[in-house]
Amino acid sequence: MSATEWTYIIFLIVLVLSIFFDLGLLSKKAKSISIKHAFYQTLFWVVLAFAFFVFVWIEDGQVTGLEYMSAYLMEWGLSIDNIFVFILIFSYFNIPAIHVNRVLLLGILLAIVLRVIFITVGIALVNEFYWILYVFGGILVYTGVKMFFVNTEEEFDPKENAVYKILKKVLPISHDHTSGKFTQRIDGKKYYTLLFVVMIMLAATDVLFAFDSIPAVFAITQNKMVIYTSNIFAVLGLRSLFFLLKNSIEKFKYLKEGIAIILVFIGLKMLIEFFGIDLHIAISLLVIVLCLGGAVLFSIFKNKQHN
Repeated sequence: MSATEWTYIIFLIVLVLSIFFDLGLLSKKAKSISIKHAFYQTLFWVVLAFAFFVFVWIEDGQVTGLEYMSAYLMEWGLSIDNIFVFILIFSYFNIPAIHVNRVLLLGILLAIVLRVIFITVGIALVNEFYWILYVFGGILVYTGVKMFFVNTEEEFDPKENAVYKILKKVLPISHDHTSGKFTQRIDGKKYYTLLFVVMIMLAATDVLFAFDSIPAVFAITQNKMVIYTSNIFAVLGLRSLFFLLKNSIEKFKYLKEGIAIILVFIGLKMLIEFFGIDLHIAISLLVIVLCLGGAVLFSIFKNKQHN
């Protein structure tokens, strides 16, 4: 077996065991998650992702290891954008705290399946039409500039969401949000509850954000193993990160600007490759770390000034 094949096998084993442990044994059907619990779960996924980085470095080499870490950190930072929208969705539909955990679990697992499909299609397109990478680069620069100057989350309105409108048209939906069920029968007819609606909206929202994040990963690497694993690890940590940050997301309000700068940098990196300029992966990793770390520290500094 090649090093890459061994990496896939180890990743799949770790993934199955981790999902069974964290999303299975540690997640009861109807239980709200405390900040302490969320912290330990977040730490679990972050440590696991870094442990896999060490494994990739040893098994597949330094460059592949740095590509994986760069992609993971970028995806992890971009996933925080998802959390703000997730909070708005749960708040709008008034989902009880005891059901949020399970809906997030299923929504994120569905999002992983959709991301794998999306990534597979992206890889096929890049293999067939390599020039599409430069289109991705232009999209990333535009998205980064827009993100820096426009607060798109404040414009998000769940009731105007396209997925919600489609679900209302094609499915009979009840307004039940407290039973903990995804379907119910009323007068003999099957209805889908708001928990089902929210689960689908979470997965769709993640895929929508993936239109930015996945092209950004292609700018870092075209290694399929790195693209799949970094995305899946980042998305799996979303649930615990949601509970950890849901009451303090505003404390990191400048993180968006840091992410925007990363997107512009990654987009430009992709575009300048057309002229034969290829930046070392270590430079990309350094920029990502500095932007994420700098944005967090600046947010903390500004919060202290206002207190």
